[in-house]
Amino acid sequence: MTETQLTQRWDECLNIIRDNIQASSYTTWFSNTKPASYTNNVLTIFVPSQFVYEYIEEHFVDILSAAIYRIFGNNTQLNYRVLTDRENQITLDQESEKRPTQALKEQEKASNGAPDGIAVAPQDLDPMLRSNYSFENFIEGISNKLPLSAAENIALNPGKTIFNPLFLYGASGVGKTHLANAIGLKVKELFPEKRVLYVSAHLFKVQYSNSVRNNVLNDFINFYQSIDVLIIDDIQEFVGVTKTQNTFFHIFNHLHQNGKQLIMTCDRPPVMLQGIEDRLITRFKWGLTAEIERPNLELRRNILTAKARRERIALTPDVLEYIAENVTDSVRELEGILISLMAHSTVYGRAIDISMAERVISKAVRIVEKEVTVEDIVHHTCEHYHIKDESVYSSSRKRDIVLARQVAMYLTHKHLPNLSLAGIGQQIGSKDHSTVLHACRTIEEQIEMDKTLQTAIEDIERKIHSR
Repeated sequence: MTETQLTQRWDECLNIIRDNIQASSYTTWFSNTKPASYTNNVLTIFVPSQFVYEYIEEHFVDILSAAIYRIFGNNTQLNYRVLTDRENQITLDQESEKRPTQALKEQEKASNGAPDGIAVAPQDLDPMLRSNYSFENFIEGISNKLPLSAAENIALNPGKTIFNPLFLYGASGVGKTHLANAIGLKVKELFPEKRVLYVSAHLFKVQYSNSVRNNVLNDFINFYQSIDVLIIDDIQEFVGVTKTQNTFFHIFNHLHQNGKQLIMTCDRPPVMLQGIEDRLITRFKWGLTAEIERPNLELRRNILTAKARRERIALTPDVLEYIAENVTDSVRELEGILISLMAHSTVYGRAIDISMAERVISKAVRIVEKEVTVEDIVHHTCEHYHIKDESVYSSSRKRDIVLARQVAMYLTHKHLPNLSLAGIGQQIGSKDHSTVLHACRTIEEQIEMDKTLQTAIEDIERKIHSR
């Protein structure tokens, strides 16, 4: 096949893709792709970054594969040539995880993870888990410390801990599905023989309805009662569907009585699940009910740092800080902003800077006037003096730490006037009010004579109030 013919065929593939996805998605993810080679039924396409390759594989590989099969034939293998170093034009070839021979086997895969196929051997059961939702890339913070600890314990000894069932709840996008999925992956790694299944509550409802309609309800129940680790996502979907609840009640009882592990996620705690039978609510609370809260500022910084490193996204400290301070609702929202920034950077061939971040975030989230906190003041003070935040909270008497602590107390008293001296002391190192009063007076006196200190405080204040 000549280069011209290859280009023409790839253009035909792109036309199919363009007709089946949103215009903005096509522009972002496919406009910069091009055919690299076609040899021995292997089509290699060029993509401009590792991030674009992974995103296409996760979100668009089905439509891409369908287009390739239609234009190049069912026996075509898809490979990617990924640009890994833009400056030196270094590329890396990677195979698509979706083999052409699997094109007709997707229905089989679905049945192996659901009751449509009913009884399957442990080695044939598809657990329906996401390989990227593991413990290794789950970032720990204060908002998820308890549920993460419980999840890790469950994975080491499923069904045998006091955390059975595990009921995870929290707002959308805070990491409930990720953590539940991570348990399943670790169990399959440590205990390959165990039957693990992740299923959404919505899919469970559909499967139940189909089993009733097809007169195979007993097979449906027997299938679920054979699972060793059952993960039900978005259990609030059971609200108001009494017959589904009754069936799940019997499945729950059987699994729990036989030492099998149950894990459920929900957008609210059990007591707020109106429309769910009391006998189920009671069972949901038998084990551990744990909230995953919205990530705080420190966790958002850590999540952004980790994801940017993993996706090879270059974020300057000011851009990272701006995102962390303004994208506050969920982990999913942070990921969405990173995807948007990466897409803009790739499409327009520009480095991610603060102006791009401001533009992208302003269209995605509502920017509100920043509320100053003690945590903000301590962080920016320590950042200025190149010390760790925890140093200020310690009892250290080192000169640089004492200065930073006094500055933090002074600025907290200045910018949070409703906070008492005793309250400031309690939050900064568990000091008494006299220590805070002494710190404030000391800094006030030194500012008059020390221009360096005055400049330092002005710099810290600018960062505290920057958005």
